[in-house]
Amino acid sequence: MRAAPLTAAPPPAPGAALVVRAAAPPVPAPVPAPVPAPVPAPVPAPVPAPVPAPVPAPVPAPVPVRVPAPVPVPAPVPVPVRVPAPPVPVPVVRAAAPLVPAPAVAAGPEPVVLVAHGSRDPRAAAATRALARAVAAARPGTPVRASWLDHTDPGPTAVLRSLAAAGHARAVVVPLLFTAAYHRRVDVPAAVAAARESGPPLAVRVCDVLGPADGVVDPGLLAGLRRRLTEAGPRTFDALVLAAAGTRDAPARASVGRVAAALGAAYGVPCRVSYASAAPPAVGAAVARLRAAGARRVAVSAYFLAPGLFHDAVVADALAAGAATVAAPLTDAPELVDLVLRRVAAAPPA
Repeated sequence: MRAAPLTAAPPPAPGAALVVRAAAPPVPAPVPAPVPAPVPAPVPAPVPAPVPAPVPAPVPAPVPVRVPAPVPVPAPVPVPVRVPAPPVPVPVVRAAAPLVPAPAVAAGPEPVVLVAHGSRDPRAAAATRALARAVAAARPGTPVRASWLDHTDPGPTAVLRSLAAAGHARAVVVPLLFTAAYHRRVDVPAAVAAARESGPPLAVRVCDVLGPADGVVDPGLLAGLRRRLTEAGPRTFDALVLAAAGTRDAPARASVGRVAAALGAAYGVPCRVSYASAAPPAVGAAVARLRAAGARRVAVSAYFLAPGLFHDAVVADALAAGAATVAAPLTDAPELVDLVLRRVAAAPPA
């Protein structure tokens, strides 16, 4: 906006009064309106240069493929095929158990094992040991061992095992029994079988009992009984009683009866049987019957291997019934020793 130009006032006329006028106040110049600062124009974001599109590679013109003419294939010639042999199994080698040295084989005669019944009375075991010593003395160099089925150690199984462990390959068992009853039929074979089941092998022969074998009374057995009657006192009796331990087995009792008959025939006097247990009659009853039949002096023969409770009872009962004398058991009588050795010689093979 532009300002108005200033003009000079005309000079006063001569003589005219000078009129002074106050000058008009100055008119302020119009204040120009503020000019707004120029707004910077927005700077456009840079536009990325266009990425040229990939130019595809030129595709080569297809080259014509020439298919060769088929070549004739000759027929296959059979080739012999060898079938490999089946693999041989390779044995599995396991580490061997440590070798246990076999016991040295003992030289010398076949050991003899005596098997007695056994008793709580220590005198019975002492008598069996005495018989074992007598048999060993009759056969120098032959090992002779005593054993018992009950009440006393060692048993026959333990003795047989100890002989096998010592290197013996064979042994013979002699049952010190007067009848082939339960102990001979069951207990002795069971003891031998138990010894064979464990430990080194051992061939065992088993003898007949000392009483009648196959119904025959051995003369040596009768001789031993007569020895003991002679030792008990002079022959001044007119009847006999054969006192045995006793059994429920009928065949065994019959064998005792055969011994009594043979003993009476050897003396020419009547002889009755009695038993300490398991079967009648008792020795006192047998003595009383003979005396009632007219006998004045009755002697009692002890059909026992060893002293003990049974023999003590027989002595007391017989004397109370009026017997003149009672013989001692056979124990280690020389005739019994000879009978044992003959049983050993006649034993069947193992």
